[in-house]
Amino acid sequence: MPTSLRLWDISPPVHAGSPVFPGDTPYQQRWAANIGPGCPVNVSEITLSPHVGAHADAPLHYAPDGASIGDTDLSPFLGPCRVIHAIGRGPLVEWAHIAHAVDVALPPRVLVRTYARMPIDRWDPQLAAYAPDTIEQLAARGVRLIGIDTASIDPADSKQLPSHQTIRRHDMRVLENLVLDDVPEGDYELIALPLKLVSADASPVRAVLRELSSSHPQK
Repeated sequence: MPTSLRLWDISPPVHAGSPVFPGDTPYQQRWAANIGPGCPVNVSEITLSPHVGAHADAPLHYAPDGASIGDTDLSPFLGPCRVIHAIGRGPLVEWAHIAHAVDVALPPRVLVRTYARMPIDRWDPQLAAYAPDTIEQLAARGVRLIGIDTASIDPADSKQLPSHQTIRRHDMRVLENLVLDDVPEGDYELIALPLKLVSADASPVRAVLRELSSSHPQK
């Protein structure tokens, strides 16, 4: 009998205590209906920024004429990817920090781990981000999607967002707020589909990595 392929859930928990970018809308939930006499179901109502937890930015997030997440092609969010460790190398992930794991067989999706333990319970104003040149070099090698285990691919205090503007120029996609704490460096299948929110600038995703064969990826 074939062995089930291992899954890594790389999404942080989403609840009322989930950290958000300062000024963003936190997760809130209330019960609109409860099981009881005359009501057979529980039904909740939620309010949140689409950037809470693991999420995919749409071009609309960083370009006034960009596509919404509901109009964004899904194919970059599904398929072979490589996890690369650049732990504690901030504030910017430079090419030298990931070059050890880049070769001619680089898949079109790259996720970078910067934390030893991702702070799922607090906002980190010193979050690590991508250097724009790193994205340029990944784009030149055919990468279509980049991801990171912090809240942004740009520094938290950035106003120009050079890394977001770099992915805009190259029509790349991005995942942020991933939890890569327990994921070895190596190649996986990424599954991180955004919701079809037809006019939104981002969407939460349930990001998952699946091993490519019955043997675990090697470091």
